[in-house]
Amino acid sequence: MYFSYNGTRVFYRFAGNKSKSPILLLHGWGSDGSVFDSLTSFCSDKSFLIIDFPPFGKSGVLANDYTIFTYAQVVISLCEHLSIKKLRIIGHSFGGRVAILLCAILREYVQMCILIDSAGLKPKRHLSYYYKIYKYKLYKKLGLSTLNMGSKDYLALSPTMQKTFKSVVNTYLDDYLVKIECPTLILWGEKDKETPLYMAKKLKKKIKNSTLHIIKDAGHFCFLDAPLESALIIKEFLEV
Repeated sequence: MYFSYNGTRVFYRFAGNKSKSPILLLHGWGSDGSVFDSLTSFCSDKSFLIIDFPPFGKSGVLANDYTIFTYAQVVISLCEHLSIKKLRIIGHSFGGRVAILLCAILREYVQMCILIDSAGLKPKRHLSYYYKIYKYKLYKKLGLSTLNMGSKDYLALSPTMQKTFKSVVNTYLDDYLVKIECPTLILWGEKDKETPLYMAKKLKKKIKNSTLHIIKDAGHFCFLDAPLESALIIKEFLEV
């Protein structure tokens, strides 16, 4: 199914027990809602609302560049479109960024949240990072080309998506954590290199009503690396 958000077609679908209030599933950057198929299959007694963030999956290309706040508004608009008034949210990686925002700004509507290897916090930087930034600024100042600076994935993006990507990754949500009031499960891969374990511990410290579960030997997609263990933890939390 599709709905339109400011000229962009956004795909969504339901899974599981449709007679119950749906749990919102928010996927990571570059992925789509199908990444949650094993989870929805295991928890088939629950109801899920799965969205493909544009331009990923079956959703359309962006009509203009987005920020993380735009993506949050996409979710809010979809919930209004479907007359969903109370939210339970599961967000992985980039989807965790959106979930953090929704929990902070819609405190009276969000009943619970699960953050899986969530992005959104300001990372610890190494000297190599600051060297790249200095080099980029120096080249711009000297009028030299910076076209080949950046990862291959970034350089392959359209100009609109490059602006969106830069906006998303450079918007840090640390200050929003103390505003989250709903019960929150933090589920993390012990060996996550994309969003390292120190980020999970910071989430646990800043979100007052939170619980941290670390999945041993799992990486950034801990719910895929250990699907049964992760699903059991998630299901237990949802049933509290």
